[in-house]
Amino acid sequence: MMISTRGRYALRVMTDLAEHNSGEFIPLKEVVQRQDISQKYLESIMTKLSKAGFVEGAHGKGGGYRLSRSPEEYKVGEILMLTEGTLAPVSCLECGAKPCSKAAQCRTINMWKKLHIMISEFFDGITLADLMAEECGGDYII
Repeated sequence: MMISTRGRYALRVMTDLAEHNSGEFIPLKEVVQRQDISQKYLESIMTKLSKAGFVEGAHGKGGGYRLSRSPEEYKVGEILMLTEGTLAPVSCLECGAKPCSKAAQCRTINMWKKLHIMISEFFDGITLADLMAEECGGDYII
């Protein structure tokens, strides 16, 4: 499993909105400048986050985005699931995957299941508030 640029950027944007959370809408242009992400790419991520109810958006003067919940209420896992679609380490564990014809003889399936549980529990144990509390790694951005 590898987290895509979309997933990493979604976490950066959500953390940015959390760090600048005053209750006011934050213009997307400000987030773009702070995070150095293409506005067009960021708009597609924000559309997905908005449709899922993770953020509220407003158009026009004074518009932008803001969190719809407090930073403590967002789990990293739910943000990644929304943007990545799956956190399954192998395709046979993805939601809605067709049953594998080799499942009964598969010696590795239990290992993959355990890894999937570990990944899910790890990301579900971290909130946006936790990310905000992390010491900054300097100017380096993943």
